Amino acid sequence: MCAFAISALSLPRREPGRVVNKCRAVTQSQTPAGGDRPKPVQADGRLTFNNKVVQLPYINYLRELGTTFLNAYSNSPICCPSRAAMWSGQFVHRTESWNNFKCLQASATTWMDLLRESGYTTKMIGKLDYTSGSHSVSNRVEAWTRDAKLLLSQEGRPVIGLVGNMSTVEIQKTDWQNTRKAKQWILRNSSSDQPFALYLGLNLPHPYNTESLGPTAGGSTFRTSPFWLSKVSPDQISVPKWLSLSDMHPVDYYSTVTKNCSGVFTKEEIINIRAFYYAMCAETDAMLGEIIAALRKTGVLNNTIVIFTADHGELAMEHRQFYKMSMFEGSVHIPLLFMGPDIKSGLQVDQHVSLVDLYPSILKIADISIPANLSGYSLLPFMSKSYGFLKHQHPDWIFSEYHGCNANASTYMLRTGHWKYITYSDGQQLSPQLFDLSRDPEELHNVILKFPDVRAHLDKVLYSIVSYPLVSASVHEYNKKSFTSWRNSLGGNYSQVIANLRWHVDWQKDSVANEKAIDQWIYGFN
Repeated sequence: MCAFAISALSLPRREPGRVVNKCRAVTQSQTPAGGDRPKPVQADGRLTFNNKVVQLPYINYLRELGTTFLNAYSNSPICCPSRAAMWSGQFVHRTESWNNFKCLQASATTWMDLLRESGYTTKMIGKLDYTSGSHSVSNRVEAWTRDAKLLLSQEGRPVIGLVGNMSTVEIQKTDWQNTRKAKQWILRNSSSDQPFALYLGLNLPHPYNTESLGPTAGGSTFRTSPFWLSKVSPDQISVPKWLSLSDMHPVDYYSTVTKNCSGVFTKEEIINIRAFYYAMCAETDAMLGEIIAALRKTGVLNNTIVIFTADHGELAMEHRQFYKMSMFEGSVHIPLLFMGPDIKSGLQVDQHVSLVDLYPSILKIADISIPANLSGYSLLPFMSKSYGFLKHQHPDWIFSEYHGCNANASTYMLRTGHWKYITYSDGQQLSPQLFDLSRDPEELHNVILKFPDVRAHLDKVLYSIVSYPLVSASVHEYNKKSFTSWRNSLGGNYSQVIANLRWHVDWQKDSVANEKAIDQWIYGFN
């Protein structure tokens, strides 16, 4: 997974003879990936269920005492748009959260705002990342120019970095500092009769910046210590199967090249990258343990809803890629676990759900009126002891979309039953993909031509959710206008500035040809 999130929602202390159904919440965000998890849990979620690859005692603790959603998904597999969906309860196209630079307005109402208005003591610590205006110039320029005929490496080649020794525990210093802040906040606020809501957002297990590539480099280093590597069983790590470059879908090929993964990787390199990633997940699990310990120490654990989830996954060399920005399971599948009063223990739910469902679920837990026109649905009917056999309202599908960098077309995914349907742009320019995950869990066989009736049905369902050709056209127009405005603001320094972004090595090989490709995209001529 890419960034974990822990939320704790506490219930007010009960007065004699009075039943109170409000509660406290804690959340974290970023996810594990890989094909080493047993079915039916896949991708990031697979690390939460009977995993033999890495020791995750506190995630397993939540699983055994709470409810695990085996088929939970990100609504957009990249940090800021995914979190925008989680915090707003709205699909990405509704809020126009197109990339890591353009997301929610700072004034947007989140579920945390509504908890605060209803009397909760609230606190948000660590990585929040859901409002517009953040992230690097590279990140936004690469997203804007994806429609230009450019094929440049935008990332560093994925590598590993071993630090310290068997006594080196705190690798992600910022995350550990924020975890301690969260613990202290719990200690200060747990004695009050007022319910609290705490959100802790972590960077782990997101890869670290590759410092050798300069200040504009992205995160392509999987870093850990021998201590955390000792929690991983290397003999259990599989080497994912790859299609040849020539057999890849055009968008997947573009992603592989821009992620700097089209070169040769040895089996040892792939296993090491995956082992280091799992070790980073183990470090994250320990931070979850610190939060659980603080809740137990203050005596409020049994009166607190704990939620553990992530914003997206990590491919960890599946499909010849690392990072996210893809609709493959390793990128878009996330963990989602609830534990606390009235939550069923040891329950594993197969229903397809997504991050927009957190908004109505948390409000329902807190007995707060749910706003109309949300994209998600409350998950309480699946996991609450109080709901009995009441019918849930959740549809039998989930929806995800992507409009950012490392993919040269807007991408839309519908997941229902054993099918995954992926279509691009206006649905005509690029062939869609259809995977039968019951027979092809590794997503290597596109069966779109074998099942025309399935394609037609799923496309109809997708159109009932979003008119995706119109959304794609809006994104294309936004990209052109945003890039043109940015370029004009630089005056004569446009080429010099763009030549020093993350793709600087490839750009400088033939800057004149790349500038012509930009002009052709903007103006429509050579």
